[in-house]
Amino acid sequence: MNRFVLNETSYHGAGAISAIAAEAKNRGFKKAFVCSDPDLIKFRVTDKVLNVLEENGLAYEVYSDIKANPTIENVQTGVAAFKKSGADYIVAIGGGSSMDTAKAIGIIIANPEHEDVRSLEGAVQTKHPSVPIIAVPTTAGTAAEVTINYVITDVEKNRKFVCVDPHDIPVVAIVDPEMMSTMPKGLTAATGMDALTHAIEGYITKGAWELSDMFHLKAIEIISRSLRGAVANTAEGREGMALGQYVAGMGFSNVGLGIVHSMAHPLGALYDTPHGVANAIILPTVMEYNAPATGEKYREIARAMGVKGVDAMSQEEYRKAAIDAVRQLSRDVGIPADLKGIVKEEDIDFLAQSAMDDACRPGNPKDPTKEDIIALYRSLL
Repeated sequence: MNRFVLNETSYHGAGAISAIAAEAKNRGFKKAFVCSDPDLIKFRVTDKVLNVLEENGLAYEVYSDIKANPTIENVQTGVAAFKKSGADYIVAIGGGSSMDTAKAIGIIIANPEHEDVRSLEGAVQTKHPSVPIIAVPTTAGTAAEVTINYVITDVEKNRKFVCVDPHDIPVVAIVDPEMMSTMPKGLTAATGMDALTHAIEGYITKGAWELSDMFHLKAIEIISRSLRGAVANTAEGREGMALGQYVAGMGFSNVGLGIVHSMAHPLGALYDTPHGVANAIILPTVMEYNAPATGEKYREIARAMGVKGVDAMSQEEYRKAAIDAVRQLSRDVGIPADLKGIVKEEDIDFLAQSAMDDACRPGNPKDPTKEDIIALYRSLL
């Protein structure tokens, strides 16, 4: 039996944020707890949504104690702020950091037995759905607005932990490319490669099946044709990435990921490496490692990425073509080629053990040993 969980409602396209007011009023919401990070507030991106609330007479309170890799403390402070606010729903504005923080806050308010935050790690069966969340992404990458996952950093233990809970999915997703138009090139590239990683890992993960394959192949196609344009800040590129990352999220949220994410998570926890950058660097190397366990799927990845003549290629040729296409896209959008300057040799054993303990690792199509992970890290130095 396969389960598929998606938003109740989603809106797509330029100007979609205008739908927030009708959704809030139709659902009887009274006051929003707005989660948004300090940079989005500083550069007035958050104001675009706040203006919609104000113009429609909707009360709100802003919470911005959110780091790029949100911590247990960020969540706990947010829970206390929500309790004081008198809010009855959450509006999450931002990338994965804002939405992951919002999800954890919403779950804990509804399930106070998890106030320690750490007990939410893994596939936890919480008793009650989250406080309702309206999610407004400002990056085209994490797809947190449509997933049942969120990631929190445990600063004390230098690790990230993944939480998987159908109760945390936002009830409404507002995917408005105009909210993403101010993203700098580097962030656009990194989050876009994160979305491509979601699509590729979701397509080859052990849990993949026909319904998820449909989303992932389409996402690979959209992302591969749109990311370069998005980095150049074209309207077509932004619109394509807004859709492509969401489609990827619809798939991987329901079937899982693999060791690209398992290896990327500890880099964020230990070095604060941007998640999309870590994924982009690691992805081609792990694709090479996984290739023997993927059957004919790399042929379809190559085809979706626009490689010509794949039907005439041997298995070895189309696998190489798929990996080369990923490397070329990453190179074209300015992602570093290796982990030099990020990973320290003395940390590799800790990083590898963290990757082995990560919730994404069991989904990998090829079962890795710790020694395999160590070798993969070292190959990227």
